[in-house]
Amino acid sequence: MCGIFGVVCREGEVSREFLARAQQSLAHRGPDDSGTVTIDLAPEPGSVSFAHTRLSIIDLSPLGHQPMQDPITGNWIVFNGEIYNFRELRKELEAGGERFQSHSDTEVILAAYRVWGEECLTRFGGMFAFALWDAVRKRLLLARDPMGIKPLYYHQSKQRFIFASEVRTLLQSGLVPRKADPTGVLSYLTFGSVYEPWTIIEGVRSVPPGHVLTVESGLVSSREYWNPLQSVSAAESEPRFAGSEAATTARLPEILREVVLSHLVSDVPVGVFLSGGIDSSALVAVLSQNGVRANTFSLVFQEEEFNEGQYSREVARRFGTEHHEIPVSPQDTLAVLPEAIRAMDQPTMDGINIYLVSAKTRAAGVKVALTGLGADEMFAGYSNFRRVPKMELFSHRLGRLPKLARWALSASLTAFGGKGDRSRKLADLAAGKDSVIHPYFLVRALFGAAERDALFSPPDCQASQQSLDGMLQESITHSQSLDPVNRVSYLESCFYMRNTLLRDSDFMSMAHGVELRVPFLDRSLVEACFRIPGNEKLQGNSPKGLLLASLGVELPRDIVHRPKRGFTLPFERWLRGDMRPVVEDALLKGNWDQTSMDVGAVRNVWKRFLAGETSWSRPWSLFVLQRWCEQNL
Repeated sequence: MCGIFGVVCREGEVSREFLARAQQSLAHRGPDDSGTVTIDLAPEPGSVSFAHTRLSIIDLSPLGHQPMQDPITGNWIVFNGEIYNFRELRKELEAGGERFQSHSDTEVILAAYRVWGEECLTRFGGMFAFALWDAVRKRLLLARDPMGIKPLYYHQSKQRFIFASEVRTLLQSGLVPRKADPTGVLSYLTFGSVYEPWTIIEGVRSVPPGHVLTVESGLVSSREYWNPLQSVSAAESEPRFAGSEAATTARLPEILREVVLSHLVSDVPVGVFLSGGIDSSALVAVLSQNGVRANTFSLVFQEEEFNEGQYSREVARRFGTEHHEIPVSPQDTLAVLPEAIRAMDQPTMDGINIYLVSAKTRAAGVKVALTGLGADEMFAGYSNFRRVPKMELFSHRLGRLPKLARWALSASLTAFGGKGDRSRKLADLAAGKDSVIHPYFLVRALFGAAERDALFSPPDCQASQQSLDGMLQESITHSQSLDPVNRVSYLESCFYMRNTLLRDSDFMSMAHGVELRVPFLDRSLVEACFRIPGNEKLQGNSPKGLLLASLGVELPRDIVHRPKRGFTLPFERWLRGDMRPVVEDALLKGNWDQTSMDVGAVRNVWKRFLAGETSWSRPWSLFVLQRWCEQNL
């Protein structure tokens, strides 16, 4: 895991000091090694420069140093991530006559591109974001893994094209105007995180997952090489997939085993974040079944309402792990909150928990850990998998009613449903407002349409809303062929998981030089899960029954049947107690000029929170936005 940066100049080149500053801004992502290179494009007037910071995981020797050059073609690469099947690919390439100097997966990427061209991307199993300079064709390739586990951002001007692992690095380069993007701010208010391809910074975009972006002769083009719906269309259209649903279900234990074991590829010890829930416990169970005694790490709290220590201990005892408990007090957590907000690459209403567990894990001497992220999305673990299909049906039936009847129903829900956020969402759904593109987006919404309009109304707000709505509507159109449960799986994967869970996990863990691996998002497992009908994922009395049936061993009953609870922090209590002065000061007295927020509407959100009429997430999200912009803009 690493940090990467680069710039293509149409004329001249950037200075060594410039590259050093960019490199330093990514030092937290790669504290073990660093390097830069500038490639002169003579006789043409331009240049290409790369900077890299390395977190050494595979091939710890100097031979794994980056930027790395292919001695045969002269190509250069900077790479962030891990290719878990690199040893198998290396054997295949060696059988064809290729030779290697190192034992790194980076060198395998160079050789694979040399032999297979861009098609090598479909062969890589892992998480990655890399930039490759094709010396012969004089073109830059930016590639991102299929599920968007690793981030990659870019900015284009008349004279330069720049890219980096983090938005803040592009800002600190001085080549990107420090101006908030209206669509980015709008999506943040809507969902609590900025939705790709936008970022919080105007002119900075994200390379889409499963895409390769090419910069050649000043022109930028993008091509998709994979998306999760391809497996579904293949199963429906190709005879070789006939009967594949039952066969895929039968093979699921084997696929799960292969995926989890493949994520152990490393030249340093690999731990497991063990919360005591089904997802992380399933990882430990698979490892135990295959003779791997895992090192597990759990946070434990003094407050019983937040402490899951008894469950993680039970799993550790059941599967004989080397278990480590990391105590965290409220004082510890409150003390690091300013640092955690400074670690955010983009504002987010989530992620503080990952910052905490990563800091404690690295302090314990571990820099690679498996997490259960993705299991809920692939195996229908959220309540949304039952709720949203019902809301879809409800919405379709409401669509047959006259507008007056819908308005009357909406008014009734507003009048008698209370002042809470859920009642407002149901009223919006009943009214059939244009802002409700699909019930899923209503469920995941942070601020409703009326609240957003009050908070944020820059001159080009309508264009921003149309851009955001168009992107959301496109995802609904693409997923129409899926059954209702798998459609929720697709939407969760493309939106909440990618733009909140994965992004937060990346920059919060990398703030401490910790690499998080997500076996449940391996491409082969994702393809298998989308081939299985959604109703099979909801059968039985146990949550995520399909996952449990694939383990080959039973988890403790207390783990399976306890109420689902994420890793939550007591923000409701803190915002009314110890954190109130600092949050109140930021909301009521902070500078909102960069985001064009209405100060009166911000005050109203805080007032409603204090009155118990809205959840803590709304004032907290505004506090984070204000602090982030103050620090970075």
